[in-house]
Amino acid sequence: MDCDVLILAGLWNSGPQHWQTHWEHKHPRWSRVPHRDWNNPACEEWVAELDAAIAACEGAPVLVAHSLACVLVAHWARSGSALKIAGAFLVAPSDVDAPSYPVEARGFAPMPMEKLPFPSIVVASANDQYVTLERARAFAQAWGSKLVEIGDAGHINGESGYGEWPEGERMLLDFCGQVSAG
Repeated sequence: MDCDVLILAGLWNSGPQHWQTHWEHKHPRWSRVPHRDWNNPACEEWVAELDAAIAACEGAPVLVAHSLACVLVAHWARSGSALKIAGAFLVAPSDVDAPSYPVEARGFAPMPMEKLPFPSIVVASANDQYVTLERARAFAQAWGSKLVEIGDAGHINGESGYGEWPEGERMLLDFCGQVSAG
């Protein structure tokens, strides 16, 4: 693989049965971006932590985000950072504007709706409790992302049966091939 990968977990981090954790163990060059507080994230702090992780990479990494971390990527993109990434693989973006979204995530609303300045894919489920399919489609369109709908997949995490998720890993590896060739 020609690109390094930074794994971005969402609110409460990704547990041992989550596909992000499986992929991180399988690919030693892939690493999870650490956060000081996984349970009460502050947007500005998470953006700064992501920027520091990108700066530590030798080249432009691919970001692999889940849930709230997809929103983090959009906030980082509009932060004005001079750093570059190869692209972003955005799975189950949470709708921080929804009244039902957990209050622990401070400063992430309103949802950034600017076009992302790098290639991206949004993977969405038809029955995600943190985002409607209509909103996920709107995010993908606003961000200029390719949208991949995978049917009834819940929040596309370990609890909804997406442990190792080989289909997602193949999708990501194909995406990495595209952005490293482009």
